[in-house]
Amino acid sequence: MPKFKSALAAASITIAILTLTACQHAGTYYLISNNLKLPYWKTVNNGFTKAALEYGVNARLDGPDDYNAAAELDAFRKAVAAKPAGILISVADAVIFREDIVNAVEAGIPVITVDSDAPTSARLFFIGTNNLSAGHVGGQRLVEKLHGKGNVIFYTIPGQPNLDERLRGYKDIMADHPQMKVIAVLNVKGDPGIAFDQTKQFLAKTGADKIDAFVSLESSSGPAIADVIKDQHATDRLLIAMDVGPDTLSRINDGTIDASVSQKPYTMGFVGLALLDQIHHHKPERFQNNYIVDSFSRYPTFVDTGTALVTKDNVNVYLESSERAKQ
Repeated sequence: MPKFKSALAAASITIAILTLTACQHAGTYYLISNNLKLPYWKTVNNGFTKAALEYGVNARLDGPDDYNAAAELDAFRKAVAAKPAGILISVADAVIFREDIVNAVEAGIPVITVDSDAPTSARLFFIGTNNLSAGHVGGQRLVEKLHGKGNVIFYTIPGQPNLDERLRGYKDIMADHPQMKVIAVLNVKGDPGIAFDQTKQFLAKTGADKIDAFVSLESSSGPAIADVIKDQHATDRLLIAMDVGPDTLSRINDGTIDASVSQKPYTMGFVGLALLDQIHHHKPERFQNNYIVDSFSRYPTFVDTGTALVTKDNVNVYLESSERAKQ
């Protein structure tokens, strides 16, 4: 009996060592962001965890449920302290994250930005939407539907790089149409309640002050704006949203939202983990500080996951694909 117990104990230790070794070989990858309660980030994480399952590695998600750059920075620092195989991060504030991303990369941890970039931070490269192009796509729809004239309100989070780029894209297109005016750029702080309240105020304006179009540059405000427009029966107002969350798609389908500029968040998460894993297993002896200026870099500067305009004409394609993703 003692011999049996001894053999069993030895077998248990061996299994534990093999399990630990396998986990260490597999590696752990982190996805860090803000506003994790949003459907958008649930979709990004679905792609991230799906890739982790296929690659046989571990995936972790961390960050605040609301828009909180400081809390996101804390989550990033905790991830770095865990010495993971790599980090995929959407940067809420490129300025405050710069030093920490530099430190992580210098410590040998691959850091790739996703959705919102920090180009001067020493991150290896960016995966996501060409946000300037996304602004151009939305801007062209805006001009077309308003016939080149009207008052416009934008909803955004100033200082967030991806949203700033989208706004610049819209303004690029509007610059050729002097009868189109930006009346206000509202800071919604990632809170759809703010968008709802502000829309009620602006919707009440009449005459020369009437707001002809509402444009959401982030995903959470679109449905909230649509609710106000629908409640007030303001069928003469234009609403352009961002992304293809279920609430946005349903409001495009019923005509409250005219259009939305779609991204591919699932693809961002999936490709992000796949490339982090490839880098982890083929790391250089030392990462460079800035691959952007290296013509012979082993890494790209930008992986564009694509942009498209969703309208009532093609919304069923997105509704069907959303249903398939739930299966």
